[in-house]
Amino acid sequence: MNAGRPQTGRREGNSLTTSTPFDEAERRAWAGRAAAYERSFAALCARPVPALLDAAQIRRGLRVLDAGTGTGAAARAAGDRGAAVTAVDADPGMAARAAGAAPAAAVCVAALPRLPFADGCFGAVVGNFVLNHVGRPRAALAELRRVARPGARIALSIWAAPPAPGQALFGRALQAAGATRPAHLPALAPEDDFPRTEEGFARLLRESGLSGVRCEPLAWEHRVTAEQWWSGPAAGLASAGQILLSQPPEVVTEVRRQYDALCAEFAGPDGLLALPHTALLASGQA
Repeated sequence: MNAGRPQTGRREGNSLTTSTPFDEAERRAWAGRAAAYERSFAALCARPVPALLDAAQIRRGLRVLDAGTGTGAAARAAGDRGAAVTAVDADPGMAARAAGAAPAAAVCVAALPRLPFADGCFGAVVGNFVLNHVGRPRAALAELRRVARPGARIALSIWAAPPAPGQALFGRALQAAGATRPAHLPALAPEDDFPRTEEGFARLLRESGLSGVRCEPLAWEHRVTAEQWWSGPAAGLASAGQILLSQPPEVVTEVRRQYDALCAEFAGPDGLLALPHTALLASGQA
């Protein structure tokens, strides 16, 4: 196994092509922000992990790939079930934190859709929100299927669209403040995108060649302080954070004012926000 950085490029079948502008923007956006992610969004993103591992039928002795491990929540949980875990992330800082969180896992820096593994070497593959961060989801799925052995379960989560009210909070604050999306933050190319619905996500997996595909929504309320929730975008995390950091100071001040006002809709008597979120969990057999 190559534990270093993968070669730059994208493999679809046997051909190698370059990363998309979306991929490059993602690398820049997350570089050096692993600690900020761990303090802000990591607990939210870890919520689907038990259901994700159930859908992939993770069990003792199974060789598992955790693609896009982030700070290692799924890798650690799969290891707790007795699986032999390999975890990858495109960001070195994330990979380092995952290695600390899941010391029994083999962790390396690698980016979809080109992984440094042989065909069919994993008995199960999981990817918790990884498809939200790739420029060509279909090519990423083809690569995950390539490294899965025949009959292996592949389970993936994404954020649903349209977003639940808790997911839309930052976007509403940005819009109310008149913030504009910077030119250096490209959207996913229309030909590479897919509907972030139960049927749209399930169809994506079926088109990749997976059989027995199932997709279900996961809904929960994420409880967090307003300050902790603000800290993620304030550090530049996700598209909302990248948009925020690109604004002039007066617009940032106005975004914060709008954010504070909107938080009142979600505030509970204990002072915590209760933010509704909805994800989609899809799985199938290679």
